[in-house]
Amino acid sequence: MSSAARSIDIRPLAATDLGAAVAIQDATYPAFLREPATAFASRLALGASYCFAAHIDGVLAGYLLAHGWQREAPPPIGAALIDDGARDVLFIHDLAVASAGRGTGIGRALVAQGITAAAVDGITAAELIAVEGASAFWAMLGFAQAPTSPALAAKVADYGPHARWMTRAIGLTSQPDGLA
Repeated sequence: MSSAARSIDIRPLAATDLGAAVAIQDATYPAFLREPATAFASRLALGASYCFAAHIDGVLAGYLLAHGWQREAPPPIGAALIDDGARDVLFIHDLAVASAGRGTGIGRALVAQGITAAAVDGITAAELIAVEGASAFWAMLGFAQAPTSPALAAKVADYGPHARWMTRAIGLTSQPDGLA
């Protein structure tokens, strides 16, 4: 079936998606970056959760884990988060697309959905740690490598030797590549 004939649906990530999301993560990331379902679930429970799922013909094909968080304070890998009310930035924790969804634009669409939802809530900046050489992808979406303090650099290093700290401004208009 061609990708044009397939139905792609993006909606909030639900607890019922977690098993499939963890399976996508396991197929996508090296072992040291894999997180338990409890870490995923904790992001869904945050008051400023911007987690989304992309389904192709009813099957989970990708997900975005993103949430409001404290500026320059990425959570440790595998941490179950507790809502402390911080909403300084949109922290994009994880984006993964199953092999069946690659080349469909699902990754871009998920990020656009998360950024738009955060902008509607008044969040004006996004941060992430690009892993496994993904910084070129994130740069296409308007993110740029940013300077880090020694403490932040140590946290980023926990995400692997190719990890890069990246940031961008967000808003409701004038975003690169149509991302709002």
